[in-house]
Amino acid sequence: QVQLVESGGGQVQPGGSLRLSCTAVINLSYYAIGWFRQAPGKEREAVSCVRNEIGTHYADSVKGRFTISRDDAKNTVYLQMNDLKPEDTADYYCAARRAFSGGSSCPPYESSYRGQGTRVTVSS
Repeated sequence: QVQLVESGGGQVQPGGSLRLSCTAVINLSYYAIGWFRQAPGKEREAVSCVRNEIGTHYADSVKGRFTISRDDAKNTVYLQMNDLKPEDTADYYCAARRAFSGGSSCPPYESSYRGQGTRVTVSS
């Protein structure tokens, strides 16, 4: 079992920024990592993902505002979120999986290692 720990969530005003971190105790460099979010009453969505052999993915709603990056030396993947909007309010989860079929950058959430989540609230 691989434990992932998210941090960096909080409450911020519209237009503000947050940086989420997803840290593991193992080397994540060979894993595809995805940031997912789920807002109350809504389905979970893949926000941003990175997979070495494929590249990065961003949901249309966050393109130009969010940036995913990884620091393999720290076993950490970041999600820099700028120009936050109220509709970004959600619980954010990271997921990691080493090998899976298909051309998606995003690991399949249900069969990936997952963290407990961090809450992001954007309101004035």
